[in-house]
Amino acid sequence: MKSISLDLTDECNIRCAGCYYFSEGMDKVKTPSDESQLDSFIEQELARGTNFVTIVGGEPTLRLDRLKKIYDNFKMNVSTNGIIPIPKKGFENMPIGVSIWGNHETDSQLRSNGKRDIFSIALDNYKNDSRAFWYYTVSAGNAKEIASVVDECVANGNRVLFNFYSDITQLGGTMDHRQGFDNVRKEIDKVIQRYPNSIYLSSYLTKVISTGKLYEQSWGYDVCTTVSTNLPKYADRMKNGNPYSPHFRAYNADFKTTRRCCTGIDRSCDSCLDVWQHFSWVMLNMKKHLGSKQEFTNWLTSMYLFYLINRLVDYDNGVKNLVEIHKRVSDNKIATKPQKLEERIWIN
Repeated sequence: MKSISLDLTDECNIRCAGCYYFSEGMDKVKTPSDESQLDSFIEQELARGTNFVTIVGGEPTLRLDRLKKIYDNFKMNVSTNGIIPIPKKGFENMPIGVSIWGNHETDSQLRSNGKRDIFSIALDNYKNDSRAFWYYTVSAGNAKEIASVVDECVANGNRVLFNFYSDITQLGGTMDHRQGFDNVRKEIDKVIQRYPNSIYLSSYLTKVISTGKLYEQSWGYDVCTTVSTNLPKYADRMKNGNPYSPHFRAYNADFKTTRRCCTGIDRSCDSCLDVWQHFSWVMLNMKKHLGSKQEFTNWLTSMYLFYLINRLVDYDNGVKNLVEIHKRVSDNKIATKPQKLEERIWIN
């Protein structure tokens, strides 16, 4: 993979409490009105060898025309608040992460100051849409909401990927990530047991992300694998001996400049619990996972989940492996009868 992240627009139709994009002032870099600049950017990245784009930034559905251009030229994924539906025509195989930050009350309070039930809007827009999965950002003190939220998402015909809330705007209370995610992990393990065919995050990945621990390493700038490699000020990171993605760049909404990483300019990495960046951390540290069959299983299933979520493998056949993945990674008994994992991607 030769991946980048891209802010498709600097605009958004809501303001979520604690959104890194606006908290970090990333919207100060404005999107050009001249569409030829996006066309030139696409040509540049194709020539550079880019083959995967994570669409972030403001709200991408405000510019479906631009989203279509990315979809037509790259493998990609996109995160949306779910208010504006992405049509199926023209976007037939697009992985769509629909944001949710808690139950209806919590989500509404955090994302619209209690004025709109965005969760309900998004449920209607993506009901039984196999492209869509819920990008559920769980907060440390709201573990009790996880079961009911997942129940509703699964009943809506969608799968769930967990992310973890960083309290970078100092809301405190239940939102403070510094109190830890022990109870959150317990609740995630419970919904994995209940819905092993519907959860995209393994218990192994949940622990790595929420604790910031990968063997002897602790999460931070020195080990993050997705730092923009074209910026001289970060050259020290590339020379410290830890693996990184040499192709990666986090592009701002002007389609020209880059920043440190997709979720930060100069914020402390201690507050970063981003699932995609931690996926990369695990994936690029394969050698650390060669100590035993179980350790390699933890790595291989993590790699496969990333490729599955982003439809880089055959999706219809791939989802049949979810139960078996959870069975092989989890210490807890998975009640549902597992599907046999494809022999071509599994080492017994």
